[in-house]
Amino acid sequence: MTRPRVALVSARAARHLDEDLAPLIAALAEAGADAAVADWDDPQVDWAAFRLALLRSTWDYAERLTEFLAWAERTAALTRLVNPPAVIRWNTDKHYLLYIAPAGVPVVQTRFVAPGDLAARALDGFLREASTAEWVVKPAVGAGSRDAARYARGEEQVASDHVERLLRARRSVLLQPYLEQVDRHGETALIYLAGRFSHAIRKGPLLRRGTAPTEALFAEEQITPRTPAAEELQVGDRVLAALPFATPLYARVDLIRSGDDRPCLLELELTEPSLFLAQAPGAARRLADRLLADR
Repeated sequence: MTRPRVALVSARAARHLDEDLAPLIAALAEAGADAAVADWDDPQVDWAAFRLALLRSTWDYAERLTEFLAWAERTAALTRLVNPPAVIRWNTDKHYLLYIAPAGVPVVQTRFVAPGDLAARALDGFLREASTAEWVVKPAVGAGSRDAARYARGEEQVASDHVERLLRARRSVLLQPYLEQVDRHGETALIYLAGRFSHAIRKGPLLRRGTAPTEALFAEEQITPRTPAAEELQVGDRVLAALPFATPLYARVDLIRSGDDRPCLLELELTEPSLFLAQAPGAARRLADRLLADR
């Protein structure tokens, strides 16, 4: 029997940064498949030659979203794309937080600013509502903390200029309070495979005072394994239950502690998240087996 071919979809600048690729290639080989890394925007790739294409590290899509979504639609017509275009389209813009919150999921307080809005007025309104000493500015379409920064009182003008730069580039912006618990507790990322909790990791704090937004594909991360609390798993399950589509093959739920020490959803990653497979023995093989189960 011919071994199925699997494309692990990356980007030219991300291949050497994606630590999930090596364990996943090995796990797929053990499971009976041949895996190859392919860049999503490489016109020479014959996507129809693959049994399926698994999105992994397409981390340069944020400023090319229209092109990326069009590629996803074309590719899904040629092979099985995981996760599928409907999931990608919904998840690549963080306005999905507006959908998740009314479903009873605790979400970090968020205000969106759209191109055409006045940056200074939007920031002033947010700061009055949030009553926060520090806050975060980041694009609604973004990955790896690119173009994100942390500000404090006295830095309103610098923060407003940051918002204005993004708006002038026709990018929507979100404003969130900086929750100090992250400095002590970090973030908890819950990884789900085929709707089941697989493993969790701790991310150290990413955004530091006085540091400009990273120009790299993603900000440097401090990753360690973590055993999540029961209440964190409960929030993760509620997030997946609130999705407007069937639970996708992989999901990463990023949680942060609020001022009263409750886990809240910071981001939901269903498109190209690092799954930190090396942090959990057997995780790569679980993903490989589930991928090939529907072949």
